[in-house]
Amino acid sequence: MLYWIYEYWLEAFKAGDQWADTMSFLRLLGYVTVRAGVACMFTFLVSVAFGPWVIRKLVSLKVGQPIRSAEEVHKLNELHGGKAGTPTMGGVLILGTVLMAVLICGRPLNPFVAVTTCVMLGLGLLGFVDDYTKVKLKSSDGIRGRVKLFWQVAISCVAAAFLFFKTKELGMGYTMVDAPMQISEITFPLSKQPLFDMGYLYIPFFALIVVGCSNAVNLTDGLDGLATGCTITVSLAYAVIAYLAGHAYMAKEYLFIPYNTHVVELSVFLLALVGAGFGFLWHNCHPAKVFMGDTGSLAIGGGLATAAICAKQELLLVVIGWVFVMEALSVILQVGSFKLTGKRIFAMSPIHHHFELRGWHESQVIIRFWIISAFSGLVGIALLKIV
Repeated sequence: MLYWIYEYWLEAFKAGDQWADTMSFLRLLGYVTVRAGVACMFTFLVSVAFGPWVIRKLVSLKVGQPIRSAEEVHKLNELHGGKAGTPTMGGVLILGTVLMAVLICGRPLNPFVAVTTCVMLGLGLLGFVDDYTKVKLKSSDGIRGRVKLFWQVAISCVAAAFLFFKTKELGMGYTMVDAPMQISEITFPLSKQPLFDMGYLYIPFFALIVVGCSNAVNLTDGLDGLATGCTITVSLAYAVIAYLAGHAYMAKEYLFIPYNTHVVELSVFLLALVGAGFGFLWHNCHPAKVFMGDTGSLAIGGGLATAAICAKQELLLVVIGWVFVMEALSVILQVGSFKLTGKRIFAMSPIHHHFELRGWHESQVIIRFWIISAFSGLVGIALLKIV
């Protein structure tokens, strides 16, 4: 909406209308930095202001978070037993505010913004169904894993196919060091040239990244504010990358990263997610008054992965989102080790529970993981100009 106001003002200004000259400050709406900043503040303030109402509504609907029994998790039940009944599905607050911010401050018809937002909403709906199933059955088990995986892959493949064909059809390809580049080509900041072109394999590759990231964020969402804080740092890092990738000089002549002028609009989406994260953290910090649930975690992971792919820095997600990767790897290693050797590597997985059972207080785990996430984001940005 704000950009449409800018376009209307610009036409009037070029036509010499007096009102346009008087309201020349509207030219600021043409700057993506201004609209991204407004989006961040909007989502933060709305989340803080309407969070208590959303929490009360969730409490009235009796959508309390089921906690696994002592037989299932032993000592962890003693640490987290008091969280039983805390309302879940709080991710609707994040999704709602981000969607409003994109519609108001962004350019929702931008293909990259549209597909990223749609993936986030699609996975958010899947997560909502999963959370509702848990609440209805009063169990920590939601919809069946295979069903969830099917819909994650389906949503991801549709989004990947859209990007693959639309970027060619609309002439929205990328440029890297003045050489044309397709969205199916894989890059990494340490190389000034694309590593290789995946062709049609890009579609399943896209799905792998989105499914992996959404599940990794879901695994991270086990302590008060842990996933939310890491979301903020990852989103902020990719907002910077999207902004740089959308400016010709910085991308093509200085950093030598993939350039696409349309990618810059993703910074509005990502900073809206940053603001929503801070706003949700206001209510989600220890001791949490609300949990985001799968509604938020699956959606956030999918949105971040899609934004990383659109910015052509999908491999960098391993660095910037290291906490998410670390959480997912701990589960893979734990399950693999137990099946192969009958022994466990960690006291419990995901790894944040391992440190809890080793004596770290919940707040210590959360803040230390936030520090790792912030440092990982800085390292990821620094890699853009290492060569």
